Amino acid sequence: MPRGTNQKFKFTYLMQVMLEKTDDEHALTLNQIMDELARYDVTAERKSIYTDFQDMEKFGIEIIKEQIGRETYYHVGAREFELAEVKLLIDAIQCAKFITERKSRELIKKVKSFVSEYQASQIQRQVFVHGRIKTMNESIYYSVDEIHNAIEHNRKIRFKYFSWQPDKTQYILNKGEWFTVSPWALTWDDEYYYLVAFDDFSKTVKHYRVDKMLKPHAIDQKRDGAEQFKDLDMAAYSKATFGMYGGEKKKVKFHMHNSMCGVFIDRFGKDITFRKLDDKHSELNVDVFISPQFYGWVFGLGKHVQLMGPEDVVAEMKKMMSEILEKMEFEANKKY
Repeated sequence: MPRGTNQKFKFTYLMQVMLEKTDDEHALTLNQIMDELARYDVTAERKSIYTDFQDMEKFGIEIIKEQIGRETYYHVGAREFELAEVKLLIDAIQCAKFITERKSRELIKKVKSFVSEYQASQIQRQVFVHGRIKTMNESIYYSVDEIHNAIEHNRKIRFKYFSWQPDKTQYILNKGEWFTVSPWALTWDDEYYYLVAFDDFSKTVKHYRVDKMLKPHAIDQKRDGAEQFKDLDMAAYSKATFGMYGGEKKKVKFHMHNSMCGVFIDRFGKDITFRKLDDKHSELNVDVFISPQFYGWVFGLGKHVQLMGPEDVVAEMKKMMSEILEKMEFEANKKY
């Protein structure tokens, strides 16, 4: 049998054929495998393919042999990523607002390479990206990498920060001047990436949406804020922060109907403790960072949840609600 021109790539092409063309529902005979290799101008003998199958096991690729009638079929069994895992990854990519629509499609295409072409076509029917609310800042991927590098090398970063105008143009904050901060963590909240950092100017912990950061880059200055971040539990911090808006940390008290307990477990985790008030109601004390977003969250829970304390927090929420009602009444009266 004459040798093919790509013979030195035989093992690589064989691995590619098995990964792309076979799975638990699709298998190939040795003759079919040799035909597939011939497409790449590779020739192979049966004995050498058996040896290659054994070598693939060393790379974590399981080749399963199955007898069906008179034919023997071969297919890939366990993979680095199972189909269900790939579907979860694709769901996460589609739902992430900080990933642009174009980048979402690129990432999904790459993730689909973890499964066979038959499984990939099955996934393709489930892919819906167009029309989703996605960030418009394509450079976020490089920003995240730059921030990680600065954290790893204990360096501050500088960047410019913008907000969106009604005409969809960017308004550069801080009069166009650079922000200088000490980056300590990246967190994902409400489908956006946020940088948690120690601000050079205010000397406080602040959050910045990464997709609104322009030209972030590390500078040759060591980070500040080590004391503030020394004992910070990022998981607990994220639970206590609403919409990543900072504020004063306080222990607040809630009274609620027992049917609402699940809402608080979803928000704060299972480590919280409810105290029984009566057969239908419970009390909860939990640490949160007070902000307008926190009050909005409480208001959205409806009549079955009451904010009971501390007094200044309750008073502030009442004041906010009163101002909103006054504003609504004023606007309504202006029409007439």
